[in-house]
Amino acid sequence: MPTEFSLTANVVDLFARSIRPAVLRVADGRIQAIEPTGAAAADPALPYALPGFVDAHVHVESSLLVPSEFARLAVAHGTVATVSDPHEIGNVLGVAGVEFMLENASHSPFKFCFGAPSCVPATPFETAGAEITAADIERLFQNPKIGYLAEMMNWPGVLGRDAGVMEKIALAQQAGRPVDGHAPGLRGADAARYASAGISTDHECFTADEARDKLAVGMKILVREGSAARNFDALIELLPEHYANMMFCSDDKHPDTLVLGHINQLVQRAVALGMDVFSVLQVACLNPVLHYKLPVGLLRAGDPADFIIVADLQDFPIQQTYLNGELVAKSGQSLLPAAPIRVVNNFHAEPFKAQDFALTTNPQPAASNEQPATTLRVIECFDGQLITARLDLPATVKNGLVVPDVAQDVLKLAVVNRYQPQVAPAVAFIRGFGLQHGALASSVGHDSHNITAVGCDDESIARAVNLVIEAKGGLAAVGADGREMLLPLPVAGLMSDQEGQTVAATYAAIDALSKEMGSPLGAPFMTLSFMALLVIPSLKLSDKGLFDGEAFRFVEALG
Repeated sequence: MPTEFSLTANVVDLFARSIRPAVLRVADGRIQAIEPTGAAAADPALPYALPGFVDAHVHVESSLLVPSEFARLAVAHGTVATVSDPHEIGNVLGVAGVEFMLENASHSPFKFCFGAPSCVPATPFETAGAEITAADIERLFQNPKIGYLAEMMNWPGVLGRDAGVMEKIALAQQAGRPVDGHAPGLRGADAARYASAGISTDHECFTADEARDKLAVGMKILVREGSAARNFDALIELLPEHYANMMFCSDDKHPDTLVLGHINQLVQRAVALGMDVFSVLQVACLNPVLHYKLPVGLLRAGDPADFIIVADLQDFPIQQTYLNGELVAKSGQSLLPAAPIRVVNNFHAEPFKAQDFALTTNPQPAASNEQPATTLRVIECFDGQLITARLDLPATVKNGLVVPDVAQDVLKLAVVNRYQPQVAPAVAFIRGFGLQHGALASSVGHDSHNITAVGCDDESIARAVNLVIEAKGGLAAVGADGREMLLPLPVAGLMSDQEGQTVAATYAAIDALSKEMGSPLGAPFMTLSFMALLVIPSLKLSDKGLFDGEAFRFVEALG
């Protein structure tokens, strides 16, 4: 790639909210000049140059790819930067995990802004692989590549002004870093108190009214559209009025969907709704760069030459993506080379037997044909949402064991401690996965990343869990017909050491198998990964037991 070049395009100026034909002159990685051609209006014969897209909140680990491989897929869709919270690997390896992400990202020109994880472990009600303390955060902030304090999930601690929580926020403020929020459902006076502690953003709004409450107290709202949680339809109506204080994000993006698109898809959808293109692009390109002070060019003379070339401003087909003046993607194909991938991990679980997943109750006397009158607390999961509901259903009991009722879609859910050997699994029941046979298991289990499994019988659950254990991390599907499939994730039990396209294809295959097994969910493995996320209500399962996220306490599966 030459160090100096020029191109002619309709240049989109998001500051002036104008479009003008001009010659972009690039040298030494920067835009040296933008020279108008003299035409008064956009030339329909020319493509459009605009700043690159930014994902304003993502856990790169959830793509199952290391940062350098995530970048190779993302640039093809015009993404030039992410605001990346590494708390997934932080929960597994602590500060060493964050340092791994920084080191791997350094092999790519893609502009990653990593945060200092604020809540590792997320709660004291689960087993994590590491802890990140206030002293660790202070040390991380000495690295200029750590750009913010990552999502403050402990919103009760913020509202109660917990000393440890407030110390972390104060460290961010002293270092001049913004503080990301995470406060699902918080409204009114609680939202105001949360924001007043110094929290600047939220990506967890489920409704427009909730988002309005947070906007009213000065928070910036991120419109999230990922592989599991999708809030675009609920929030996009706010953009015409509040575009100055909104951003787009994916939060969690699996590789099969990342291959198909990224932030460009949200831009397309918003413009298709008739929204002003400058406002949409401000949300997608400009606001994250200004809020997080990202070293990303915004198509001005003197800026780093980070920009994209698109054929039009309706469908935004990406023709070229540039980073620091380097052409990194062309016509939908990434030009970034693969980088070396170092394998790091923290995995000590040992294989289990089917009987380890049994849930017992007092059996009926032998002379009786009636089932015991036992109430079961059941998690209800929803497609495209991280929140769950609680159902109280009659238990199905056979030979003194509470068993799944596949016909009623009441399946067994288990969480296995992966950091210590031979710890008894936690067991509960769940509705919404729809499996008709077999089991799924995953070592991606937010936020502590123990092994989470769902299935129709204990034998299948044990087999799926053991496949993950044997690989020291991965996604597994076990069908009653004998079919088995595994996607190994040797990097921290979260990410593959293979190239992105290969991982995407393997993931697509195991996802298809899970749906052949009966699941109606759009992303069964992504949904499964959130069933241990205790900080989002209402009922979840950690390796220590069934947890009521509203009362913030453990409850029994059998009532």
